[in-house]
Amino acid sequence: MSDSPTLHPDRNLAMELVRATEAAAIRAYPFIGKGDKLAADGAAVDAMRAFLGTVNFEGLVVIGEGEKDDAPMLFNGELVGNGQGPKVDIAVDPIDGTSLTAAGRHHAISVIAVSDRGSMLDASAVYKMNKFVVGPVGKDVCDIRKPIGENIRAYAKAAGKGVDEVLVAVLDRDYNAELIEDIRAAGAATRLVRDGDVATGIQAARQESRIDMSVGIGGSPEGLSLPAASRP
Repeated sequence: MSDSPTLHPDRNLAMELVRATEAAAIRAYPFIGKGDKLAADGAAVDAMRAFLGTVNFEGLVVIGEGEKDDAPMLFNGELVGNGQGPKVDIAVDPIDGTSLTAAGRHHAISVIAVSDRGSMLDASAVYKMNKFVVGPVGKDVCDIRKPIGENIRAYAKAAGKGVDEVLVAVLDRDYNAELIEDIRAAGAATRLVRDGDVATGIQAARQESRIDMSVGIGGSPEGLSLPAASRP
């Protein structure tokens, strides 16, 4: 973070944004396990928008979840905050894992990613992105442009473990079916997740996690949030 609060988000702003995600999570809590993901999402969106309106910044929503799936949303292009302080881009998902919330399952989280104004990729026209997250062991070892089998073998060598010990998390979707087959053909194990690939990506980025990689196609809002969430 920069020492110049007029140009970059500072520590105080970072804590305010944490509180915004907390507000969304608290408001969504009564909807856990109630089977209505849109009601949960709507409650979280309303709480997050209301809280952000009190924060000293001008945030431009570069991408939000609702544009993709007709859910309640913070709109692409919407300005949030009270207009004072730094101008930033944000990617926002008040609940990543609405289906998990509705079903009462784990790993739904509230997400905001922030960068300097004009620096965040505008992926609002793209619904899906290909993602690849590894922890410190995989830095300068794995490459999203290479075949998954090659990446798994390189990672295993760098980590000092057998290929059969590598655990790769993938969203359980038809469009990832071939990737899942390739992972297993390489000798690694898969952890198929129904939703919530931001939480899974964060686990992959943590050195102490059992998940070694989080890979595959998923939503574009999560694709913008993950690089921020997984930075050391």
